[in-house]
Amino acid sequence: MAGTGLVGVGGWGKNHARVLSELGALAAICDTDASRAEAFSRKYGVPAYDSLDKMLSAERLRSAHVCTPTTTHAPVALKLMDAGLDVFVEKPLASSVAEGRKIADFARDRGRTVAVGFIERFNPAVSYLKKLVQEGRLGELLLCEFHRENRWGGVKDVGILLDTTVHDIDTARYIFGEEPLQVFARTGKVSGQHEDFAVLMLGFRGHKTATLTTNWVTPAKERKLTAVFTEGVVRLDFVQQEVRIDNESGSTIPTIDHGEPLMLEVRHFMKCLDEGTRPLVDAQEALKTSTVAEAASYSSAKRLPVTLQL
Repeated sequence: MAGTGLVGVGGWGKNHARVLSELGALAAICDTDASRAEAFSRKYGVPAYDSLDKMLSAERLRSAHVCTPTTTHAPVALKLMDAGLDVFVEKPLASSVAEGRKIADFARDRGRTVAVGFIERFNPAVSYLKKLVQEGRLGELLLCEFHRENRWGGVKDVGILLDTTVHDIDTARYIFGEEPLQVFARTGKVSGQHEDFAVLMLGFRGHKTATLTTNWVTPAKERKLTAVFTEGVVRLDFVQQEVRIDNESGSTIPTIDHGEPLMLEVRHFMKCLDEGTRPLVDAQEALKTSTVAEAASYSSAKRLPVTLQL
């Protein structure tokens, strides 16, 4: 059976290369940096190409993973789908809602499958929290407070809202199981071309609220979530995949079967292709997160809350 092509083997793409290789699915690598493509070609024993056209003309592929800079997601994904491939696009779906809608519409019209890499949905700790919400064991979920912070000295083609905050926007939507109705945001810039810190407030039905703090300034890495229920509090560590539950009975740390979220995510995409089922985060789903991020940018610029209609 035809395998998977990987487009982009930079910062996160190299992890896709490893996972796809471990799953026996990696068939070709494409990167505009020919020397980098060749290095991964030697490492994993698959052909390397420095252009999409070369890869598509030489290889018989079933699907492709897009791990290129955000501003290139739309043209790359559209070209791959036009060539008949299903695609996995790393987050965010695209650099704007308009470009993301092009991907979603093309996939719908051509019958292509698109999965978008919001990896925290496959984090075992998040899955455990989602189950707690669904079962109602701690009552109703009221508040979620996210912190995703660490210093970044590299160059990004988009700001923190699209690159990093989208993780927690998506996770908040997933955990609450509904769409936010309002967003209010403040963003700022310490250095570089784009915003590098952001604080968002998402308003859901009733008084349910999520606050999201992200920055590329804090020296220490932090990836945490506090979820407040009517009958308890859950503290979640994304990196350690650990959950602590505090309620009137005391504190407990449940046993969670750890797993690599990227491996789980890629396996899910492959299963969807095999079974013809919809990915957990398809293009339409990812478009909603992009819409919130774009509204947050507008909110910060105008210093006003924005009403959402998702």
